[in-house]
Amino acid sequence: MTSVALTIAGSDSGGGAGIQADLKTFQELGVFGTSALTAVTAQNTLGVHGVWPLGPEAVRAQMDAVFADFDVAAVKTGMLFSGDIIAEVAAGLAGAGHPVLVVDPVMIAKGGAHLLREEAVEAMREKILPLSTVITPNIPEAEVLAGMMIRSLEDMEEAGRRLIALGTQSVVVKGGHLEGEERACDLFMDGRGERIWLSAERIRTKDTHGTGCTFSAALTAFLVAGEPIGKSVVGAKRFIHAAISDGLGLGAGHGPTNHWAYHRAGSALKGEVLIDS
Repeated sequence: MTSVALTIAGSDSGGGAGIQADLKTFQELGVFGTSALTAVTAQNTLGVHGVWPLGPEAVRAQMDAVFADFDVAAVKTGMLFSGDIIAEVAAGLAGAGHPVLVVDPVMIAKGGAHLLREEAVEAMREKILPLSTVITPNIPEAEVLAGMMIRSLEDMEEAGRRLIALGTQSVVVKGGHLEGEERACDLFMDGRGERIWLSAERIRTKDTHGTGCTFSAALTAFLVAGEPIGKSVVGAKRFIHAAISDGLGLGAGHGPTNHWAYHRAGSALKGEVLIDS
């Protein structure tokens, strides 16, 4: 039986992030992907050149159409852009019976463009985080949502605790932005006290566009396959490590990750990600 996932996110005309990255990742991991578009962007590896959000009612209509016809096993959110869109997404998820929800709290693009309005941050905290199975902020996003600076691994743990206190069941604080660490360290925590540190070699490359989208989409796909949350996080870390390691060399700026690298790497990935629980 084919499993279905829904991504609610913006479109990236350059194909490296947004719904394009999500659908490519779903496909690679054997999940049928559906989508609800929140905004159209004019975007390439050099940056975001324009953002045109859809009306909240258009976002909700897409969600309702998918839920009415498909047995959606999990939902993943990306760029939600505004408080009005967030309110409609939250209402649509409630109407669908609160499915498994992976939240990538997209705020700022690689080139610095703001993809979430300031007024929407509180809506994200109040309306989306309490519905989520897991959220996957990078350090700048975790700092905004948790209301603190993150400068160490200990700070990552405190941010994780604060985010769980906001209502999410679990969190992955991604440590790629943390300075002074030789390896890229991510922290998984849940409300029951489980904690897993995952680390992988830092890959010196400019081909990192769409890493957050791809990681959270891979996590969604592993959850859809029935894997427990901790094992799904490990699988997603391996997927994104392969995607970054085997770059495509496309574009003049921050190029896209390689969404088909995971299966090409195969069992070699098992030694690339270190796990400490």
